[in-house]
Parts: sequence; structure tokens; C-alpha cells
Amino acid sequence: MTENKTRPTHASVEGFLAAVEHPVRHRDGLLLLGLMQAITGEEPEMWGPTIVGFGQYHYKYATGREGDAAAVGFSPRKASLSLYGLTSAPEAAALLARLGKHRTGAGCLYVNKLDDIDEAVLAELIRAGYRHATTVLHSP
Repeated sequence: MTENKTRPTHASVEGFLAAVEHPVRHRDGLLLLGLMQAITGEEPEMWGPTIVGFGQYHYKYATGREGDAAAVGFSPRKASLSLYGLTSAPEAAALLARLGKHRTGAGCLYVNKLDDIDEAVLAELIRAGYRHATTVLHSP
């Protein structure tokens, strides 16, 4: 089996965010950094070259493939902000309906800018996603 390409690295989160050229993505990345750290109580860690993650969980599929993933995280990509771990909690669907302008796909939540969404609802999604990943999805 192949190894998971997205693993924790020793790269600098601050250095990564400082290099984000798009001014809105840079600002939103710094806001997400503070928000996710405050909610999870976890230190940020780079997962692969472009994902800032908080906490982790271990998964194992029926196929036998297993690995570790960030409990929640984000990446300030050129096209939009990609938010990870926020769509799988049982309460996510109801929260997403109240979030504001966004789209979802393959386990990710995409927003153009934080100004487009309700930050209080985002905080609830982060809290629910982190709790779900670290308690329900976590396998000992």
C-alpha cells in the first residue's frame, strides 16, 4: 500500500502563512490560525506543504488502508479557502445551512473569504468537526 502523502512536517506554519501572496487569503489564514487554535487548544502543524492542521486522528478503512489525518485544518489556496474536517460531524449539515456563501466537495468546505460567512457558525463547525474527529473517528 502507498503511504499517505499528507503527513505532518516540521515546516513553519508562520513561514507558510507569511508567504501567502493574496492579501485576503493571507488575512483569512491568520484569522483561521487563531480561531482554530483557540477552539481546539492544539498547536498548529503543517500537514504536507499547504495544509495547516490542528490535532489528529487515526483512521482505518475496511480495505486495510490506514493512516493519520489532521482533525481540522485549512489551506489558503489561490481559488478559495479550503477547510478540512468540518463537514462530517452529525450536526454539520444543519450548521452548513446557516453558514453563508460556501460550497462543499469530497470532505472539504470551500469559502471565497471569511467575510462571506457567519464566523459564529464557522466556530461551531470547527468545534463539532474537531470533537467528531477526535472522539468518534479516532480509533485506538
